Amino acid sequence: MSLYVISDLHLSFGTNKPMDVFDGWEDYVQKIEYSWKATVQTGDTVVIPGDVSWGINLDQAEPDFEFINRLPGRKIFLKGNHDYYFSTKNKMDVFFADNKFENMHFLFNNSYEYEEYSICGTRGWVNEPGKTADKKVLEREAGRLKLSLDSAKKEPIVFLHYPPIFGPSRTVEILNVLNEYKIKRVYYGHLHGKSCKYAVEGNVDGIEYRLVSSDYLKFNLLKIF
Repeated sequence: MSLYVISDLHLSFGTNKPMDVFDGWEDYVQKIEYSWKATVQTGDTVVIPGDVSWGINLDQAEPDFEFINRLPGRKIFLKGNHDYYFSTKNKMDVFFADNKFENMHFLFNNSYEYEEYSICGTRGWVNEPGKTADKKVLEREAGRLKLSLDSAKKEPIVFLHYPPIFGPSRTVEILNVLNEYKIKRVYYGHLHGKSCKYAVEGNVDGIEYRLVSSDYLKFNLLKIF
């Protein structure tokens, strides 16, 4: 069984907000579907770290999750900054159960096991150059990451939506948790287009970082193991 990741699908089957109006996003849904079906098997796991759907509620998001449900593998979602349909994990669990989306799970203050690893994470936050960071949000997200890591039974792999390092800026509250728990791998999304030039990839202070936004990956799923 393999573990894959791809972030920022930005699906919009239930609302009129297609991403192919932007350069580099032409036929992105077809590309994601092709890559997914070509690589993922039934017993594999795919992590999607946020910005899954443009739907502002679950009614609008439902066609997007139906599309993902038809694709192979177990799917684990995180909340992104554009996932407005999300209110609580319990409501997502009920939504998945009511629609018989049996291989879908939401990562929120918890963790999931994959072979000898635990899948952990949270949305995170980012200190953007020239902007004042929201301290309460940062502390809350750091706390949620701790809850996720505390629930891990095996070696944790961390998935975030926001990058903990962005150009010269560092989200210290998140980085402190990563260092405290001796995390070795972090996968994150959120960045698109010109922002990707500020992406940090590779080893920084003993942690291996990788940007996994779908357009950055050319809409191909990244195989972790």
